[in-house]
Amino acid sequence: GMQRLGPAAIFDIRGPGALTCLQGLLTNDLVKPGDGALVYGALLTPKGMIVADGWAFRISPERLVFVTEPAGHDGIAEIFRRTMPPRLAKVTDQSAAWEALWLYGPGVTARIESLGLAVPASDSGACVAHLAGEREILQGRPTAKAPFQSVIIGPKAEVGSLHATLTAAGITSGAAEEVEAFRILAGWPSLGAEILDKTLPQEVRFDENDGVSYTKGCYTGQETVARLHFRGHANRELRGLVWTDAPGVDERAIIGIEGRDGGMVTSILRLDGQVIGLGLVRREIEIGTAVLAAGAEAQVVALPFAPSFTA
Repeated sequence: GMQRLGPAAIFDIRGPGALTCLQGLLTNDLVKPGDGALVYGALLTPKGMIVADGWAFRISPERLVFVTEPAGHDGIAEIFRRTMPPRLAKVTDQSAAWEALWLYGPGVTARIESLGLAVPASDSGACVAHLAGEREILQGRPTAKAPFQSVIIGPKAEVGSLHATLTAAGITSGAAEEVEAFRILAGWPSLGAEILDKTLPQEVRFDENDGVSYTKGCYTGQETVARLHFRGHANRELRGLVWTDAPGVDERAIIGIEGRDGGMVTSILRLDGQVIGLGLVRREIEIGTAVLAAGAEAQVVALPFAPSFTA
């Protein structure tokens, strides 16, 4: 197992309309799973493009917490400022005062349980734990598809203390490259790499990663997402790439059959002498096709990567 402590964009939403307000913004359903759920989804522009993806802790109908990577902070803060009426859903930006501890790898959850850390009984979910004195920390376990096993958020002192406890128990702190390896192997998109200004949820595996609901009520940007789902398909889809030669560092183009534009490389990972990565690949290029990606020959593969590639 491995841990990674770091800053995150964290918003604590409280009030009689907290659930209703966030439900009207997130691509996924927060009502159906009930309390104690950890739900993946994104907030969109009115035209259906991703502002940021992230995880919502549903603690109760009157309290939810949304966490995303720091790059998503300003976009999310602006949406909340515009759309959340403070009488119904008061948003407290905890990004400066709180931080996130992400836990990776098989067996890490069992190690935490052995140290007496509360973990939701179900396979996935969220809970509030009072571990460090009276101040709470929140812990969530995602669905099996996510690149991490568990995320813990809370005040810096408490989460930092927990990080130190886990370090003393032998759980190592991973470098940024190792975290990136878990993410890429899982076929999980990242803001600024796979998710750009005009990215639609279906282009970056939201269907496969259980990040969108087609049965919930209205939310911002839903029309575009629903239309694409029921009437068509995305022109580009997130796929895996495995290189036979070393790709160029600055080059991002994917050239498909007969020299046609095949999409773009979004992430590259050098792993034990092999080079793999993610790319937004044109839909007509099938799995198994050889392409020129970042100036070198590569094969398009299905995501997530097979277990033979291990982080």
